[in-house]
Amino acid sequence: MRLIVALAFALLVVALPAFAEEPPAAVASPDPEKLKETPPAPRLTAANYLIPAGEILAFEAALNQFDRRFQASDDYDSSWSSFKYNVRHGWVFDDDAYTMNQFFHPYAGSIYYGFARSAGLSFYESFVYAFAGSLVWEYAGERTRPSVNDMITTTLAGTYLGEALYRIANLVLENEDGSPGVLRELAAAVISPPTGLNRNAFGHTFDTVYPSHSPAVFTRFSIGGLWTAQVTDQGVPSNFHHGAAIAEFSMVYGQPGKTGYTYTRPFDYFRLDVEISSLRQAMLQSLLLHGLILGAAYEVGSDYRGIWGLYGVYDYISPELFRASNTGFAFGTSSQWWISKNVALQTTALAGLGFGAGGTIAPRGERDYHYGVSPEAVLSFRLILDDKVRVDLLCRDYMITGVGSEDGHGAENVARVQLGTTVRIWGPHAVGLQYTVSRRDAFYTGPGDRHQVEGSVSLVYTLLFGASHFGAVEWRENP
Repeated sequence: MRLIVALAFALLVVALPAFAEEPPAAVASPDPEKLKETPPAPRLTAANYLIPAGEILAFEAALNQFDRRFQASDDYDSSWSSFKYNVRHGWVFDDDAYTMNQFFHPYAGSIYYGFARSAGLSFYESFVYAFAGSLVWEYAGERTRPSVNDMITTTLAGTYLGEALYRIANLVLENEDGSPGVLRELAAAVISPPTGLNRNAFGHTFDTVYPSHSPAVFTRFSIGGLWTAQVTDQGVPSNFHHGAAIAEFSMVYGQPGKTGYTYTRPFDYFRLDVEISSLRQAMLQSLLLHGLILGAAYEVGSDYRGIWGLYGVYDYISPELFRASNTGFAFGTSSQWWISKNVALQTTALAGLGFGAGGTIAPRGERDYHYGVSPEAVLSFRLILDDKVRVDLLCRDYMITGVGSEDGHGAENVARVQLGTTVRIWGPHAVGLQYTVSRRDAFYTGPGDRHQVEGSVSLVYTLLFGASHFGAVEWRENP
């Protein structure tokens, strides 16, 4: 996992300059003398349904063989007998490690999805391939009985993550000067491995870059330090106050407000935030993703624009004391309001329902995590002061119930609030300071109640890419 995440972030740094490229404000009339030098319009990639099916099966076979040899478990010694057993005995909720179920299964689902998407299939067709790939693995990839929770996270979270990675990879590949260079191809392949594979393994069959339609994109990459400032368990202060190195990546794709940009395709708008740390027990601190699946743009007066509709949501948070995740759907809105000439307020409000998991990071023998239907609420504010200062407030709340799981005796509430500011120093260089507090209140009949709080402070150096004003979209004729 460390190698995968570290490599991905390293190549995102290589790719980041591509996110800063802005399309020209106007297109000049073509010069007749240069028409012969103009490259032909890109071909549309014809969908191929057989190639991704073969790729998914080959990937799963290779993964099974890898797990047989390098995992200290016989769960992957699957056979025809185990397949028949799984078909006969039906579905369960498994007890695999939290990170395996809530991150690696979604990432595997993004691979299944990416094979189909990069072979010319649509968002919904690729979702079917992610579902089918997960179904095959649950029945035939492992000896253990097929898992309901794995089907949900692999299929849904895999689709959301796969589409976001596919969009980012193609944004890196977009190049008005012609074909993308080696560094762009390499970065795109690391961001979305199936996209890189299909672009390079089948000649020109799948090399058409997916058109972004020039969204308003704002990207942020940060590195710095994280210090644990507050830790209490059952009201008793803990003694593991320490520091760690962190790296953060954030992208808003399709920020509302840009004139002429439409939201006709799933994930024409999405926001992805990833934070990793050097903490062994909580290396992936968070992965937060929401994207508009079906919706429309709206305007209120001349200074307010937004989008609303149905969003797909995949969240993974893991402070050092406990963790929570959720995969599902939400209704809501994302918008921008020009409060004055140089001050903008960007907001997102979501409320929805998913299937989540949460629990304490516990010693052996204690309950580790809990599954169930999970209502979720998200509220974020970003105040942008000219081109100098940005203030962010992000609130999330999860209620992980026992509904829909094998163990319905209990529930837990996980809330997370992040308050931070970023100050531009010069050009794309900035510094950021953030305070994050996470709280877990668990109520179970067996282990009993549990109340945990963790607070941390981070100080980071930040590279900013995108439009001026920290990503504020300018549509006014006379601001």
